[in-house]
Amino acid sequence: MSTRTIEIIVETNGSTRVQTRGFTGSACTDASRFIEEALGKRTSERTTPEFFQTTEQQQRLREGGG
Repeated sequence: MSTRTIEIIVETNGSTRVQTRGFTGSACTDASRFIEEALGKRTSERTTPEFFQTTEQQQRLREGGG
């Protein structure tokens, strides 16, 4: 299983960014929801290609099946 991480980036102007790695589908938003709620109102959201992968697709990629 791949490593899952949640990064919180605080910019010099005080804005924050939450970035998830190793999650697929909506698991990333589920995992980071509590952090986003603690940080305040969301002003934007940008998804990664992993957001659109299913667990099955990710498993095939890890096994080299493309």
